[in-house]
Amino acid sequence: MSTRSFRDIKRKKTKVISVGDVKIGGDHPITVQTMTNTISSNVKDTVNQINKLSEAGADLVRISVPNQQSSLALKEITKNVRVPIIADIHFHYKRAIEAAVSGAHCLRINPGNIGSIDRVHEILKAAKDNNCSIRVGVNAGSLEKDLLEKYKEPCPEALCESALRNIKIFEDKDFFNFKISVKSSDVFLSVKAYRLLSEKCDYPLHLGITEAGSLMPGSVKSSIGIGMLLMEGIGDTIRCSLTDDPVEEVKVGYEILKSLNLRHKGVNIISCPSCSRQGFPVVNTVKILEERLSHIKEAITLSIIGCVVNGPGEASQTQIGLTGGGKDDHMMYLSGLPHHKVASDKIIEEVVGLVENKSKELKNN
Repeated sequence: MSTRSFRDIKRKKTKVISVGDVKIGGDHPITVQTMTNTISSNVKDTVNQINKLSEAGADLVRISVPNQQSSLALKEITKNVRVPIIADIHFHYKRAIEAAVSGAHCLRINPGNIGSIDRVHEILKAAKDNNCSIRVGVNAGSLEKDLLEKYKEPCPEALCESALRNIKIFEDKDFFNFKISVKSSDVFLSVKAYRLLSEKCDYPLHLGITEAGSLMPGSVKSSIGIGMLLMEGIGDTIRCSLTDDPVEEVKVGYEILKSLNLRHKGVNIISCPSCSRQGFPVVNTVKILEERLSHIKEAITLSIIGCVVNGPGEASQTQIGLTGGGKDDHMMYLSGLPHHKVASDKIIEEVVGLVENKSKELKNN
């Protein structure tokens, strides 16, 4: 079985920052993050969702902090979750200070709506005093008024200038534990802004296409925008902003990283679209296997191909493979080699058993 990589991506070396116990930047793995959609002041619901997202693989989770009840709730929330928490702050700088004091591991502030430099200075002091990192979250929808007047509309240069302006504010106060994003719902605007910013600074970049839409269109937009940048070596942490269950954001994020050979987690299923040559119902089989194997954390490659046109070739490249044949004549491959045959009505249990055994083997090694 070949393990060759035909495209090795050389990441830009950025500064390393800490978000709780997670390192971002440098040679550290590109992290996947998402955001809760519960009422943040409801500690029980928010903790339950965060732990569900952590189980799905989220490295970091952001929660909205729109009021004092939410910022104070962070004291209990952070005690009962397994991942670092990012407090999302808009408009009221005191919420950021309260969040830092309450145990948030990172503050996301938007320079376009946080207020005066003096208020930013107060946030920086609270963050430094409480060992809290910051994300400078520049957004095309909320740029500073003077930049909108200068550029007439949101553009890559405006987003980049906003980010650089805030970098200087942070550096002037000897605060360096921060990452930056320059997001837009427009793929082209976002990509160009990130490229510009990457040329001008070496702080870690948080990638995303903001307000990308529902699951299907949002996944496509995120994959194109985030994927283009990652292929160029740009980006240290990502979020796919989808109008859907935030668990889906985590899944899509990992699929992007897996497709670029940047990070491996769980079962990577290579499957055919199916046609009249299929020896078993490929589409339904893959859907069931995705659900049954969602608990696997180890990186395992699995090919599910309906016929012998591409089946043997794909199986030779995966740890476990299935190629469709006659009704009771489907071939299972292990480590790229033909191993045994399986009947149609035994496919699901056979594949699940093989993957789970492989998972145990990898854990023990």
